[in-house]
Amino acid sequence: MIKEWATVVSWQSGMALVRCEPRSGCGSCQSRTGCESGALKALESPEHQLLIPYRQPLQSGQRVEIGVAESSLLRSAVLMYLFPLLGLMVGAGVMQALYGNDILSITGALAGVMMSFWAVRLWADKIGENSDYQPVILQVSLPESLLRVESFPTL
Repeated sequence: MIKEWATVVSWQSGMALVRCEPRSGCGSCQSRTGCESGALKALESPEHQLLIPYRQPLQSGQRVEIGVAESSLLRSAVLMYLFPLLGLMVGAGVMQALYGNDILSITGALAGVMMSFWAVRLWADKIGENSDYQPVILQVSLPESLLRVESFPTL
């Protein structure tokens, strides 16, 4: 299970809207310093929002731990990356074997990629509702209103 902490944006009728802040491997994106890819990060959304079913009411601002099964994430990665690459190679190979022309091989490669992206889209729509591919809430932290901190004077 791949786990990540998120913040509850809202909860209505058994559905929690949570916000996840992306992290990099080195952690420097959290401090907005470090490598030069920070300029590229400004172009994309700094957070992701997910709608996750959860029966118990949650408060806005509450922290939750969400998880996704590793096997479903791996299958999704193969679907999204390996399948189009395979379509490119098969399309180019078939056209090269049939016609022996480089221009037609490039056309076959493009057609193979386009057809594989179309197939991936259909497949993703089909498995998108499968519960194995949906994130789940694993833990819920206490809301701030229930936390009490007491300090004792030191001697």
